[in-house]
Amino acid sequence: METGEAKMVKETKEFKDPKYYVNRELSWLKFNFRILEEARDRSLPLFERLKFLSITSSNLDEFFMVRVASLKDQADEHPQRRDIAGMTAGEQLDALDGEIHHFAQTQYSTWNRSLVPGLLQNGLRIVKRHEDLTPKEAEFVDRYFMNSVYPVLTPMAVDSSRPFPLIRNKSLNLGALVRKKTAKNGEEPDFATVQVPGLLPRVVELPVSENGVRNLILLEEIIERNMDKLFLNYRIECVHPFRITRDAEFDIDEDDSEDLLKEIEHQIKKRQRGETIRLEVEADADKNLLKFLKKELSVKENGIYYIDGPLDLTFLMKVYGQEGFEHLKAQSFIPQTHPDFVDCEDIFALIREKDVLLHHPYESFDPVVQFVQQASRDPQVLAIKQTLYRVSGNSPIIAALAQAAENGKQVTVLVELKARFDEENNIGWAKMLEKAGCHVIYGLVGLKTHSKITLVVRGEEDGIRRYVHLGTGNYNDSTAKLYTDVGMLTCANAIGEDATAVFNMLSGYSEPLHWNKLSLAPLWLKDRFIYLIDREADYAKSGRDARIIAKMNSLCDPDVIEALYRASNAGVKIDLIVRGICCLKVGVPGVSENISVRSIVGYFLEHSRIFYFENGGKEEIYASSADWMPRNLERRVEILFPIEDPALKEKAYGILDTQLRDTLKAHILQPDGTYEKIDLRGKERFGSQAYFCAQAVENAKLHHEKEEIGRVFIPRMAADETT
Repeated sequence: METGEAKMVKETKEFKDPKYYVNRELSWLKFNFRILEEARDRSLPLFERLKFLSITSSNLDEFFMVRVASLKDQADEHPQRRDIAGMTAGEQLDALDGEIHHFAQTQYSTWNRSLVPGLLQNGLRIVKRHEDLTPKEAEFVDRYFMNSVYPVLTPMAVDSSRPFPLIRNKSLNLGALVRKKTAKNGEEPDFATVQVPGLLPRVVELPVSENGVRNLILLEEIIERNMDKLFLNYRIECVHPFRITRDAEFDIDEDDSEDLLKEIEHQIKKRQRGETIRLEVEADADKNLLKFLKKELSVKENGIYYIDGPLDLTFLMKVYGQEGFEHLKAQSFIPQTHPDFVDCEDIFALIREKDVLLHHPYESFDPVVQFVQQASRDPQVLAIKQTLYRVSGNSPIIAALAQAAENGKQVTVLVELKARFDEENNIGWAKMLEKAGCHVIYGLVGLKTHSKITLVVRGEEDGIRRYVHLGTGNYNDSTAKLYTDVGMLTCANAIGEDATAVFNMLSGYSEPLHWNKLSLAPLWLKDRFIYLIDREADYAKSGRDARIIAKMNSLCDPDVIEALYRASNAGVKIDLIVRGICCLKVGVPGVSENISVRSIVGYFLEHSRIFYFENGGKEEIYASSADWMPRNLERRVEILFPIEDPALKEKAYGILDTQLRDTLKAHILQPDGTYEKIDLRGKERFGSQAYFCAQAVENAKLHHEKEEIGRVFIPRMAADETT
């Protein structure tokens, strides 16, 4: 008979079996397919479908630049290393190859068979080929080319004296085979290329047709039509657009880098010369032209994507911006002011009165901006400390921090220079803040600082008081209108002490002997999560209330998944709301029968991380900047913070509960690894994001009604009393 300890060892070993795990990259691709499903959903407004298709294209670009590139490196350097699903890098690349080609075909069948006809039916024509132009349109296009495009172009011929030029990452180009007009029979044609200027509008509107249809043409078609004007002494034999995606990952030896900022600036420039990972060309591209590109770009056949339509569908965001088609778009939502902040003149007084939990984008991000702005002006504020990962292009928070430093306050800002694809922006912000007099930290060696925390230290009558904002999303006022996140404002002493410890740790080498409320990665956040999960398992085994609800972007940490399997096996009901990657399997007998997983894909990007543990009836709720991924738990500075005020706990739980009721935008993970939308027959049509919008508007309306009641009735009641 097995002892309890031996049985646990056996169960743990079984839960590590690769057959219980899904490959991370294939899971991500399924997420992008879920976005593509929204583009294919005919019940959605037509222009919203354009937006979803555009998002799939930008997502796929980043996937190639980062994930596929990393797998190629791993296949060369560690060919035998296996992931949690038991796959080598080579096996992953082989599996992805077919799936991504299928994905690209589905993208363009959606575009050609559904969206293009739908646009035409609604009075918007996308000119497919410049040969389809009417004489009047052709005249307009040629004039536009000579006046606005021709002066910007730089045609590049390739021959013995002119080497193959640098083709920039993600740039759109036209490749051509050209032959000198004086060439003798049998002479090989030359290759020439023109980069489509990224600074010019890619979508050009033509004159309105006589039947009232509006017409759009893409810039590359205008240039292709006029290629002969760029190579006057040549005959153009063929012209085809092409586009490459390069390896955008870079490794920095931070220990040997004397100046991290300069080293990252150097690495950013190298991105444009990274290895070619993908080549996109027109489906009917000339074979000789393609052969030349394959050789010069060193790309293999399985890295070539033959595209039946316009390359780089991100241009659809520009089509979405066309005026006059508002009836084909979803009604835009304006974030509502949280009732506590309406007419609030002193944010610090409000936070002293109570903690506040903001739910973005339904509730406006403005109070967070105002928190920093008021701190920058307040003569009682002594210091402001903040971490910045990604910020907007014209950030009011950056401006407030600079103003605070100029006002003589102690301002410390950690600007994470290694935030992928925001490195250049963050370098600019770091330099500007330093110039304004802020103390700027570039992050910790070997770690990315991904936590979202602001600390304001204020001198008050009863001594020093610390005000803290903790959030799940970036300090970016632009994306705060598009991403769902939560943030808490508090002046609780315990959290204030922890916040001070966080910044002391980031700016020096001072780690406190103990923490009050916050849990940090990479120190012990992972252990904390596993402890909380195992605690639920213990409660379930003893017959007490046990449940886990967890909302996050991605789930792929094997230790956390193993803990979830243990808890499920112990009888804990586990509901996971995972937007993107999920390496866990559901419905496996004896492993994950008590686990459900849903992914919500809607108009807003689900970005908040909220965790609920029933804890034997003493419920605990947390929010965090961290997903359940190895990179978040082991290689980043992340923060988990508790939500303890009863009203705020109820609000946070309501977010989770509402998303578990979603029947419209939820995709449910099946035991076979597929995701399916809920069959609505006999079920209520309920969308969580639409509900949160309506709830925010209703709360704001109720507040205004109370204000009206206060102005009209309260003075009268007071008068009656005195009478």
